[in-house]
Amino acid sequence: MRIAYLECFSGISGDMFLAALVDAGVSPDLFRQTIAALGVDAQLEISRTERSGISAVKLDVLVAGEKELPREEFFEKKEHAAGHSHHQAHGHEHDHSHEHGHSPDHHEHIHHEHSDEHHHRGLKEIREIIQRATISATAKQRAVAIFEALGAAEARVHNIDIERIHFHEVGAVDAIVDIVCAAVGIEALGVDEWVCSPLNVGGGMVKCAHGTFPVPAPATLDLLKNVPIYSGEIQKELVTPTGAAIVHVLATRFGTFPQMKTHKIGYGAGSRDFKDFPNVLRLTIGETAEAHTSIPVETVAILEANLDDMTPQVFGYVMEHALQDGALDVYGTAVQMKKNRPGMLLSVLCRPEDEARLTKLIFSETTTLGVRVRKEARATLARRHVSVNTKWGAVRVKLANLNGSVSNYAPEYEDCRIIAEQHHVPLKAVLQEAIRLYLESENG
Repeated sequence: MRIAYLECFSGISGDMFLAALVDAGVSPDLFRQTIAALGVDAQLEISRTERSGISAVKLDVLVAGEKELPREEFFEKKEHAAGHSHHQAHGHEHDHSHEHGHSPDHHEHIHHEHSDEHHHRGLKEIREIIQRATISATAKQRAVAIFEALGAAEARVHNIDIERIHFHEVGAVDAIVDIVCAAVGIEALGVDEWVCSPLNVGGGMVKCAHGTFPVPAPATLDLLKNVPIYSGEIQKELVTPTGAAIVHVLATRFGTFPQMKTHKIGYGAGSRDFKDFPNVLRLTIGETAEAHTSIPVETVAILEANLDDMTPQVFGYVMEHALQDGALDVYGTAVQMKKNRPGMLLSVLCRPEDEARLTKLIFSETTTLGVRVRKEARATLARRHVSVNTKWGAVRVKLANLNGSVSNYAPEYEDCRIIAEQHHVPLKAVLQEAIRLYLESENG
């Protein structure tokens, strides 16, 4: 089984994760193509640097030509500019060329919907940007999951509805690039399982949009519930909210270095160069010597409502919008209800953090007066994609792995549907050809 291990002895941030992916073999051009597909004003600056004697890739996201500062330096600069704006003509602008700490991700750019006069992007708009991008459905799903984990953590910290969490224009672009490129890079590596070390979160205090907070910042700590964390000798913010959200969504287990045959190693550099302490994120990819036999289990919420007085058109509409709003699965079951009325049982499977939003959707869009909610355990097989090139175009094939072996495979329906419509060939012919090519590649 192909496995990846993240060593977070110096924390993790969005840019460090992308840099480690590049050093481990993900093409920078893939990230640049992803940014172009998103249609945002951003670009990547990639270089090789050294941290305490370790050669590592350094990656920065430039938004509208500007590089992000670490969050504490961002707010110190902001306060300095506000207090000395009349001196700016005399050369009091900070020089951004010296090295800083972890990039601020977007945490300091998160606001309540009424807190700033500038344009903001809410989660709904960010979901739409991601859905419009020409990237795989799997990458879209993972990117949305990371963003929603961030939003849910902020909502809990500030005691507001998740849909009222808004991202400032620049911070949203930086976060979109970090998170969507991370999702695309994760898929490109084709890893079956991601394992993470305990995380060094740093220490001290950090300036944020809402004031000075202890490290780890509240949203970061919320994202790292039930995760092994510690504070080492470096008293700076080492785990950023985006880094925590990536680990929250990606890692299936935490612990020491797993037994594996190592194939690739990547080092992603943080911006600060700590004395005698390597400020890097290490990513190791290899094959497990023995299959990891436990299957990851997660808790999911199931929302149900009986409906006997609603048109089928509305039922279909609700199903589509539930999936767009983060549901893991939605389905209807024919039931016989009171007074011998035929009806439908609407079932929505979702993550616990999405439960409130999807319950609200069911109440607002259907005729039900009640929604039943229960929690259940869900075991899921590790999944990855490979691509096959048919005579009509590329088709992704989803692979499910059990104990290191492929237990199921299936062509992605949307890829096949688009090809069938564009080339005017039967859908079943495209599906059959994709399966044939996949089996042919597996058999050598």
